[in-house]
Amino acid sequence: MSSRENLLRQRLESRFTPSVLIIQDESHLHVGHAGAAGGHGHFRVTIVAEAFRGMPPVARHRLVYAAVDDLLRTDIHALAIEASPPPA
Repeated sequence: MSSRENLLRQRLESRFTPSVLIIQDESHLHVGHAGAAGGHGHFRVTIVAEAFRGMPPVARHRLVYAAVDDLLRTDIHALAIEASPPPA
């Protein structure tokens, strides 16, 4: 696990206490891409947390982005998010 992935995991776990958290580093798929040239990573996150209950998808994404805002400026170039509440 990369240090960026570790930071992302720590931040999301502490903020949302998810029942499911899957982080995939897709940086290798973006070699040569302008954003990857600076060494910033591309990640895909699947997160299931009670904090998302009753929220539309855009609001869930905003919460995730807010939780990792500083990482998006320094370590992460792209973040694909699938965020949902646990099944009822």
